[in-house]
Amino acid sequence: MNETLVCAVGNVATQPVYRETPSGPTARFRLAVTARYLGREKNAWTDGHTNFFTVWARRSLATNVAASVAVGDPLVVQGRLKVCNEQRDGQSWLSADLDAVAVGHDLSRGTSAFRRSSRPEIQSGAAPQPEPDWETGPPTRPEELDHSAAPPQPEAEAVSMT
Repeated sequence: MNETLVCAVGNVATQPVYRETPSGPTARFRLAVTARYLGREKNAWTDGHTNFFTVWARRSLATNVAASVAVGDPLVVQGRLKVCNEQRDGQSWLSADLDAVAVGHDLSRGTSAFRRSSRPEIQSGAAPQPEPDWETGPPTRPEELDHSAAPPQPEAEAVSMT
């Protein structure tokens, strides 16, 4: 799929609206993204144009957004950009929506305390899945072996001196 993934850094402009729908939870809020630049004349930072995006979150992301995001929070949002052209009451409206994949506080502008959300309960009768082994195991094919290394030496036995 050819989708436009963007990363927007801005401030929450509206309180998130959380809804339970038949397809699962959704949340939406407006994100204000203002360009800033260093003015040459005054040698000071100046605000440029502000763009507003409607951010849509779904499923567990929606639940976590509703519990974690408030008006004024600095956020980093990654998602799929959708630009919509609509006709309402004889007027043409252009809107930019972000279907969020990830939402987080901008830690360059403050601190945040992360808490993992609880996992859904395991269905009765279903066996719990083992934790994956993330460590790299020994090479299994002859071409993966490092022949330049010295062979392992046997460990010395402990000797009791009594």
